[in-house]
Amino acid sequence: MWNIKQQFETDGYVVLEDFLSEAEADALRAECDNLIKNMPEESNRTVFSSADSNSQQDKDKYFLDSADKISYFYEADALGPNGELKVDPSLSLNKIGHALHELNPVFREVTFNEKVKECCFQLGYEDPVLVQSMYIFKNPGLGSEVIAHQDATYLHTEPVKVVGFWVALEDATQENGCLWFSKGSHKSGVHRRYVRNPDKNSSDLLIYTSPLPYYQKSGFTPVPVKKGTCILIHGQVVHYSHPNKSNKSRHAYTFHVVEQKNTKYSEDNWLQAPDKPFLSLYRN
Repeated sequence: MWNIKQQFETDGYVVLEDFLSEAEADALRAECDNLIKNMPEESNRTVFSSADSNSQQDKDKYFLDSADKISYFYEADALGPNGELKVDPSLSLNKIGHALHELNPVFREVTFNEKVKECCFQLGYEDPVLVQSMYIFKNPGLGSEVIAHQDATYLHTEPVKVVGFWVALEDATQENGCLWFSKGSHKSGVHRRYVRNPDKNSSDLLIYTSPLPYYQKSGFTPVPVKKGTCILIHGQVVHYSHPNKSNKSRHAYTFHVVEQKNTKYSEDNWLQAPDKPFLSLYRN
Protein backbone atom coordinates (compact mmCIF):
# COMPACT_ATOMS: atom_id res chain seq x y z
CA MET A 1 0.00 0.00 0.00
CA TRP A 2 1.09 3.57 -0.60
CA ASN A 3 2.70 5.90 1.95
CA ILE A 4 0.99 9.13 1.05
CA LYS A 5 0.94 11.61 3.92
CA GLN A 6 4.31 13.31 3.41
CA GLN A 7 3.83 13.95 -0.31
CA PHE A 8 0.24 15.05 0.26
CA GLU A 9 1.34 17.61 2.83
CA THR A 10 4.27 18.78 0.67
CA ASP A 11 2.70 19.00 -2.80
CA GLY A 12 -1.03 19.06 -2.09
CA TYR A 13 -1.71 16.03 -4.27
CA VAL A 14 -0.59 12.42 -4.64
CA VAL A 15 -0.72 10.14 -7.71
CA LEU A 16 -1.70 6.55 -6.86
CA GLU A 17 -1.26 4.19 -9.80
CA ASP A 18 -3.36 1.03 -10.17
CA PHE A 19 -5.94 2.30 -7.69
CA LEU A 20 -8.59 0.53 -9.75
CA SER A 21 -8.07 -2.52 -11.92
CA GLU A 22 -8.95 -2.32 -15.59
CA ALA A 23 -12.05 -4.41 -14.88
CA GLU A 24 -13.17 -2.07 -12.08
CA ALA A 25 -12.70 1.00 -14.28
CA ASP A 26 -14.61 -0.68 -17.12
CA ALA A 27 -17.43 -1.60 -14.73
CA LEU A 28 -17.91 2.07 -13.80
CA ARG A 29 -17.97 3.08 -17.45
CA ALA A 30 -20.51 0.35 -18.25
CA GLU A 31 -22.70 1.45 -15.36
CA CYS A 32 -22.50 5.03 -16.60
CA ASP A 33 -23.73 3.80 -20.00
CA ASN A 34 -26.74 2.33 -18.18
CA LEU A 35 -27.39 5.66 -16.47
CA ILE A 36 -27.32 7.45 -19.82
CA LYS A 37 -29.78 4.95 -21.34
CA ASN A 38 -32.16 5.48 -18.44
CA MET A 39 -31.74 9.24 -18.28
CA PRO A 40 -35.04 10.82 -17.16
CA GLU A 41 -36.59 13.49 -19.33
CA GLU A 42 -36.97 15.79 -16.33
CA SER A 43 -33.19 16.25 -16.24
CA ASN A 44 -34.03 19.58 -17.90
CA ARG A 45 -30.78 19.66 -19.84
CA THR A 46 -29.06 21.79 -17.24
CA VAL A 47 -25.69 23.16 -18.31
CA PHE A 48 -22.74 22.87 -15.96
CA SER A 49 -19.84 25.24 -16.41
CA SER A 50 -17.12 26.31 -14.00
CA ALA A 51 -15.97 29.01 -16.44
CA ASP A 52 -18.97 31.34 -16.11
CA SER A 53 -20.18 32.60 -12.75
CA ASN A 54 -23.48 33.65 -14.33
CA SER A 55 -24.17 30.25 -15.85
CA GLN A 56 -27.53 28.58 -15.59
CA GLN A 57 -27.02 26.50 -12.49
CA ASP A 58 -26.57 29.67 -10.40
CA LYS A 59 -30.27 30.30 -10.91
CA ASP A 60 -31.38 26.74 -11.16
CA LYS A 61 -32.88 24.85 -8.25
CA TYR A 62 -32.05 21.64 -10.09
CA PHE A 63 -28.39 22.15 -9.20
CA LEU A 64 -29.05 22.97 -5.55
CA ASP A 65 -31.33 19.96 -5.20
CA SER A 66 -28.84 17.50 -6.70
CA ALA A 67 -27.00 16.72 -3.44
CA ASP A 68 -29.02 13.57 -2.75
CA LYS A 69 -29.88 12.64 -6.34
CA ILE A 70 -28.33 11.36 -9.55
CA SER A 71 -28.59 14.43 -11.76
CA TYR A 72 -27.50 15.14 -15.32
CA PHE A 73 -25.59 18.22 -16.52
CA TYR A 74 -24.94 19.04 -20.17
CA GLU A 75 -22.11 20.76 -21.99
CA ALA A 76 -23.12 24.19 -23.27
CA ASP A 77 -21.82 23.39 -26.77
CA ALA A 78 -23.98 20.25 -26.92
CA LEU A 79 -27.25 22.19 -26.87
CA GLY A 80 -28.99 24.43 -29.34
CA PRO A 81 -30.68 27.73 -28.40
CA ASN A 82 -33.89 25.95 -27.37
CA GLY A 83 -32.21 23.14 -25.47
CA GLU A 84 -32.24 20.70 -28.37
CA LEU A 85 -29.34 18.26 -28.56
CA LYS A 86 -26.79 19.00 -31.27
CA VAL A 87 -24.79 15.80 -30.66
CA ASP A 88 -25.37 12.18 -29.72
CA PRO A 89 -26.75 11.92 -26.15
CA SER A 90 -23.73 9.89 -25.04
CA LEU A 91 -21.46 12.82 -25.99
CA SER A 92 -23.66 15.61 -24.65
CA LEU A 93 -23.03 15.38 -20.92
CA ASN A 94 -20.51 17.27 -18.82
CA LYS A 95 -21.16 15.21 -15.70
CA ILE A 96 -23.57 13.09 -13.69
CA GLY A 97 -23.73 13.82 -9.93
CA HIS A 98 -23.88 14.26 -6.96
CA ALA A 99 -25.03 11.13 -5.06
CA LEU A 100 -23.72 8.28 -7.20
CA HIS A 101 -21.79 7.04 -4.17
CA GLU A 102 -25.00 6.62 -2.22
CA LEU A 103 -27.69 5.66 -4.73
CA ASN A 104 -25.90 3.50 -7.29
CA PRO A 105 -24.55 0.16 -6.00
CA VAL A 106 -21.73 -0.09 -8.56
CA PHE A 107 -20.33 3.34 -7.72
CA ARG A 108 -21.01 2.82 -4.02
CA GLU A 109 -18.88 -0.32 -3.93
CA VAL A 110 -15.86 1.49 -5.41
CA THR A 111 -16.30 4.59 -3.26
CA PHE A 112 -16.36 2.71 0.03
CA ASN A 113 -13.62 0.21 -0.77
CA GLU A 114 -10.69 -0.51 1.53
CA LYS A 115 -8.20 1.51 -0.52
CA VAL A 116 -10.26 4.66 -0.02
CA LYS A 117 -10.51 4.00 3.71
CA GLU A 118 -6.76 3.33 3.96
CA CYS A 119 -5.95 6.63 2.24
CA CYS A 120 -8.14 8.59 4.63
CA PHE A 121 -6.69 6.71 7.60
CA GLN A 122 -3.15 7.59 6.50
CA LEU A 123 -4.17 11.25 6.16
CA GLY A 124 -5.38 11.25 9.75
CA TYR A 125 -9.13 11.33 9.14
CA GLU A 126 -10.94 10.00 12.21
CA ASP A 127 -14.59 10.42 11.21
CA PRO A 128 -14.66 10.97 7.43
CA VAL A 129 -17.92 11.30 5.51
CA LEU A 130 -18.73 11.26 1.80
CA VAL A 131 -20.34 14.49 0.65
CA GLN A 132 -20.52 14.24 -3.14
CA SER A 133 -19.59 12.18 -6.18
CA MET A 134 -19.49 12.88 -9.91
CA TYR A 135 -18.89 11.08 -13.17
CA ILE A 136 -16.96 13.52 -15.38
CA PHE A 137 -17.09 12.95 -19.15
CA LYS A 138 -14.69 15.44 -20.77
CA ASN A 139 -15.94 14.21 -24.13
CA PRO A 140 -13.90 14.65 -27.35
CA GLY A 141 -14.24 18.09 -28.89
CA LEU A 142 -16.84 19.15 -26.30
CA GLY A 143 -15.28 18.64 -22.87
CA SER A 144 -15.08 22.14 -21.44
CA GLU A 145 -12.36 23.90 -19.47
CA VAL A 146 -12.33 23.59 -15.70
CA ILE A 147 -10.90 26.86 -14.42
CA ALA A 148 -8.15 27.00 -11.81
CA HIS A 149 -9.82 26.45 -8.46
CA GLN A 150 -9.62 24.92 -5.00
CA ASP A 151 -12.13 22.27 -3.98
CA ALA A 152 -12.52 23.99 -0.60
CA THR A 153 -14.05 26.94 -2.46
CA TYR A 154 -17.09 24.73 -3.02
CA LEU A 155 -16.88 22.27 -0.10
CA HIS A 156 -15.67 24.25 2.89
CA THR A 157 -15.08 23.12 6.45
CA GLU A 158 -13.67 24.99 9.44
CA PRO A 159 -10.83 24.15 9.77
CA VAL A 160 -10.36 22.96 6.18
CA LYS A 161 -10.11 19.19 5.95
CA VAL A 162 -11.34 18.09 2.53
CA VAL A 163 -9.80 15.52 0.20
CA GLY A 164 -10.84 14.72 -3.36
CA PHE A 165 -10.40 11.32 -5.02
CA TRP A 166 -10.07 11.74 -8.80
CA VAL A 167 -9.99 8.37 -10.56
CA ALA A 168 -9.10 8.10 -14.25
CA LEU A 169 -11.37 5.68 -16.11
CA GLU A 170 -9.35 6.27 -19.29
CA ASP A 171 -5.83 7.51 -19.89
CA ALA A 172 -5.70 11.24 -19.13
CA THR A 173 -3.20 13.07 -21.35
CA GLN A 174 -2.30 16.67 -22.08
CA GLU A 175 -4.17 16.27 -25.36
CA ASN A 176 -7.51 15.19 -23.85
CA GLY A 177 -7.48 17.40 -20.75
CA CYS A 178 -5.46 15.94 -17.87
CA LEU A 179 -5.30 17.82 -14.57
CA TRP A 180 -2.68 20.53 -13.93
CA PHE A 181 -1.56 21.36 -10.38
CA SER A 182 0.21 24.22 -8.64
CA LYS A 183 2.46 22.31 -6.25
CA GLY A 184 2.37 23.58 -2.69
CA SER A 185 -0.48 26.03 -3.34
CA HIS A 186 -2.54 24.33 -0.64
CA LYS A 187 -0.44 26.19 1.93
CA SER A 188 -1.87 29.58 0.89
CA GLY A 189 -5.33 29.29 2.47
CA VAL A 190 -8.75 29.35 0.82
CA HIS A 191 -8.77 32.07 -1.84
CA ARG A 192 -12.53 32.48 -2.25
CA ARG A 193 -15.81 30.74 -1.47
CA TYR A 194 -18.83 29.68 -3.52
CA VAL A 195 -21.83 30.05 -1.23
CA ARG A 196 -25.59 30.24 -1.01
CA ASN A 197 -26.49 33.86 -1.55
CA PRO A 198 -27.55 35.50 1.73
CA ASP A 199 -29.53 38.07 -0.30
CA LYS A 200 -32.87 36.29 -0.64
CA ASN A 201 -34.12 38.96 -3.04
CA SER A 202 -31.41 38.24 -5.59
CA SER A 203 -32.02 36.06 -8.63
CA ASP A 204 -28.56 34.56 -8.10
CA LEU A 205 -28.97 31.64 -5.74
CA LEU A 206 -25.22 31.02 -5.55
CA ILE A 207 -22.39 33.54 -5.56
CA TYR A 208 -18.62 33.73 -5.29
CA THR A 209 -17.41 35.78 -2.35
CA SER A 210 -14.67 37.43 -4.44
CA PRO A 211 -13.42 37.54 -8.05
CA LEU A 212 -11.29 34.74 -9.47
CA PRO A 213 -7.67 35.26 -8.39
CA TYR A 214 -4.98 35.49 -11.04
CA TYR A 215 -2.95 32.29 -11.23
CA GLN A 216 0.21 32.33 -13.34
CA LYS A 217 -0.03 29.32 -15.64
CA SER A 218 3.75 28.83 -15.61
CA GLY A 219 3.38 27.73 -11.99
CA PHE A 220 1.33 24.65 -12.91
CA THR A 221 2.51 21.12 -13.69
CA PRO A 222 0.59 18.73 -15.97
CA VAL A 223 -0.22 15.38 -14.37
CA PRO A 224 -1.06 12.86 -17.12
CA VAL A 225 -2.09 9.49 -15.71
CA LYS A 226 -3.00 6.02 -16.88
CA LYS A 227 -6.43 4.42 -16.63
CA GLY A 228 -7.13 3.22 -13.08
CA THR A 229 -4.91 5.85 -11.43
CA CYS A 230 -6.27 7.92 -8.55
CA ILE A 231 -5.11 11.45 -7.76
CA LEU A 232 -5.67 12.51 -4.15
CA ILE A 233 -6.40 16.25 -4.10
CA HIS A 234 -5.98 18.48 -1.04
CA GLY A 235 -8.96 20.80 -0.60
CA GLN A 236 -6.77 23.89 -0.94
CA VAL A 237 -4.45 22.91 -3.81
CA VAL A 238 -5.11 24.93 -6.98
CA HIS A 239 -5.73 22.83 -10.09
CA TYR A 240 -7.41 23.07 -13.48
CA SER A 241 -7.85 21.29 -16.81
CA HIS A 242 -7.91 22.49 -20.40
CA PRO A 243 -10.85 21.83 -22.73
CA ASN A 244 -10.68 18.54 -24.58
CA LYS A 245 -10.06 19.40 -28.22
CA SER A 246 -8.80 15.92 -29.06
CA ASN A 247 -10.72 13.00 -30.56
CA LYS A 248 -10.44 10.93 -27.36
CA SER A 249 -12.62 11.18 -24.27
CA ARG A 250 -11.25 11.52 -20.72
CA HIS A 251 -13.79 9.93 -18.40
CA ALA A 252 -13.17 10.10 -14.64
CA TYR A 253 -14.97 9.33 -11.41
CA THR A 254 -14.42 11.79 -8.57
CA PHE A 255 -15.73 12.08 -5.03
CA HIS A 256 -15.00 14.17 -1.95
CA VAL A 257 -14.49 13.26 1.68
CA VAL A 258 -14.57 15.69 4.62
CA GLU A 259 -13.59 15.18 8.24
CA GLN A 260 -16.38 15.50 10.79
CA LYS A 261 -14.39 15.24 14.02
CA ASN A 262 -13.48 18.68 15.38
CA THR A 263 -14.55 20.39 12.15
CA LYS A 264 -17.67 22.27 11.10
CA TYR A 265 -19.20 21.80 7.66
CA SER A 266 -20.03 25.32 6.48
CA GLU A 267 -23.74 26.10 6.51
CA ASP A 268 -23.45 28.32 3.43
CA ASN A 269 -21.87 25.64 1.22
CA TRP A 270 -23.94 25.07 -1.91
CA LEU A 271 -24.17 21.35 -1.09
CA GLN A 272 -26.14 20.49 2.02
CA ALA A 273 -27.46 17.14 3.21
CA PRO A 274 -31.23 17.71 2.89
CA ASP A 275 -32.72 15.54 5.62
CA LYS A 276 -30.12 13.00 6.75
CA PRO A 277 -26.43 13.00 7.66
CA PHE A 278 -23.65 12.38 5.15
CA LEU A 279 -22.58 8.74 4.85
CA SER A 280 -19.72 7.64 7.09
CA LEU A 281 -16.75 6.22 5.18
CA TYR A 282 -15.52 3.87 7.90
CA ARG A 283 -18.95 2.55 8.86
CA ASN A 284 -20.06 1.59 5.34
